Amino acid sequence: MNLRFFFFSFLAFSLVSNSAHTQDTKAYKEPKFDSDWSDPTLHPDRIILNISEDPARNANISWRTSQKIETGVIEYAEASADPRFVINAFRLAAKSSPFFSPDVESQKVKATYHSISLQNLKPATTYAYRVGDSERWSEWLQFTTASVDLEKKFSFLYVGDAQNYILELWSRLIRQSFKTAPDAKFIIHAGDLVNNAHRDKQWHEWFTAGGFIHSMIPSMPTPGNHEYQSKSPSEQAANYRSLSAQWQPQFNLPENGPKGLEETTYFVDYQDARIISLNSNVALETQAEWLDSLLSKTTKKWIILTFHHPMYSASSGRDNPKIRAAWKPILDKYQVDLVLQGHDHSYARGRVSPGENLLDGVNLRDQTGTVYVVSVSGGKMYEVGGNWDEFGAQKDRSGENTQLFQVISIAGDHLLFESYTAIGELYDSFELIKSPDGPNKFIELRAKAIPEKISGKK
Repeated sequence: MNLRFFFFSFLAFSLVSNSAHTQDTKAYKEPKFDSDWSDPTLHPDRIILNISEDPARNANISWRTSQKIETGVIEYAEASADPRFVINAFRLAAKSSPFFSPDVESQKVKATYHSISLQNLKPATTYAYRVGDSERWSEWLQFTTASVDLEKKFSFLYVGDAQNYILELWSRLIRQSFKTAPDAKFIIHAGDLVNNAHRDKQWHEWFTAGGFIHSMIPSMPTPGNHEYQSKSPSEQAANYRSLSAQWQPQFNLPENGPKGLEETTYFVDYQDARIISLNSNVALETQAEWLDSLLSKTTKKWIILTFHHPMYSASSGRDNPKIRAAWKPILDKYQVDLVLQGHDHSYARGRVSPGENLLDGVNLRDQTGTVYVVSVSGGKMYEVGGNWDEFGAQKDRSGENTQLFQVISIAGDHLLFESYTAIGELYDSFELIKSPDGPNKFIELRAKAIPEKISGKK
């Protein structure tokens, strides 16, 4: 008992002791994972439900086995309380592809990845499915398709970087998010899901930490800088970084973005919201052109973007002027409602003016342009900093040394944003209300939350 107390006391001290910029975690020794811990077997693992372009009618599912399993199948049916629903299951063959990246120094795992897109599903319907090879099966898992009623309330989760201490510390955060919002329709992962892009053990940590959550709530990931690393000495010598070798085999995502950026830049229409993933690592101008064209044709009431590197940074010395120059004029032009970001390992929430014609003063407090949020979900933390005023934006809330997840709920003309700590405390909140002919009405709700967690404040 005394040894256990010493360990957790030491862990807590290690994770909150700050240096000038980042946490001093060098003294903390991470757990050892045996060499075969993350190896695939004959049985399905890493089962994940991915967001689809049309979540009311389609569902994308992926999983992994050892290479001894060359083909995969799925069984699915409309779920019911009667366990005999299984006799009505349809069986389909999956697309199965061997996976081996001998050019990746840190990744020697051989596997088979299986994926399938279920088509022509019924909206607002709960389905059960299992995956396997006709002999070995996963458990039956469930998901519910989106409604076609544009006004019907729905919620989704958004988390920033998991990246470090994934199985140790991110696990509690993602599980608390499920406990808080079990009916969430999907999860936005705003980049840096792992620390080393191609390291299979870290991906195994990510899948293990989320467990069944990954297989029942669709994931909508966007890549961070840590999803891009050199695969080989030759790439490193050329200063070239490749997308994680595991990204496209394990995520079956929409391919409706610019050519060459499939499954990293894409969009999803969920009821009356268009949600867009941008890849802030590469091809900023190409994506700017695509985004401008996409938004010019968008008729959805709500426009939400996610990308990794913040438009306005939450921590000192971490500015991204190229992203601001390439994308912010487009976001302003089309009055994007909300932007969800990661990268800075701290928390910040702020907004820009809704337009030049709006008077300063009390009206500015009640109306808003785009709201920008930066958040972190893993165990690695930075100090807050950065002044948004010099870029024409206003920072309203900050936080550091705090693992956070966000629940965003949309019902007709109302959007409610809530940020929670890993132990379920409300950390931040605001509401946006659509106006017929003007900017969004903004309602500040942070008074309902706990005090800010920043240096010098308890």
